Amino acid sequence: MVKARLRMLALAGISAALLLGVSTATAAGEATAAPEGWAYKLPHDLMSPFCPGRTIADCSSPQAESLRMWLIVQEASGRSREDVEAELYERYGDVLRPAPRARGFGLTAYVFPVVVFLAGGVVVAVFLRRQTRAAATHEPSSQPSDPELERIIDQELAG
Repeated sequence: MVKARLRMLALAGISAALLLGVSTATAAGEATAAPEGWAYKLPHDLMSPFCPGRTIADCSSPQAESLRMWLIVQEASGRSREDVEAELYERYGDVLRPAPRARGFGLTAYVFPVVVFLAGGVVVAVFLRRQTRAAATHEPSSQPSDPELERIIDQELAG
């Protein structure tokens, strides 16, 4: 009888511990779930004006933290993402862009690699054409130019 009670208590304790563990894991999973909304996504899309080479989300400066909070407040107040982005570009300029604009001087970032690639192709084509022409002019002819040399070669081969 006592053994049966001890088993029941042990099973009840294990069940309670498992339930507590599952509920804690569920609560932790809900707490770490990423919030949704453009204010939480926008910092990953824009570069930080405070930490060069990092996004606003990755920047650890206090200014970036206040900017992230400002974005959340702007979304909560009902502003659209486009309005907030326009204000940020007006305030900080093109430093927020992850890639330069495809116009004006920024166009060179897109055109220059293509031009260099094409120029490299032309250089390689000219080089290969010259090499094949040079090899064609230096090929030995099928007939020996000296009959005496031909006779010596025939003797050696027969020999």
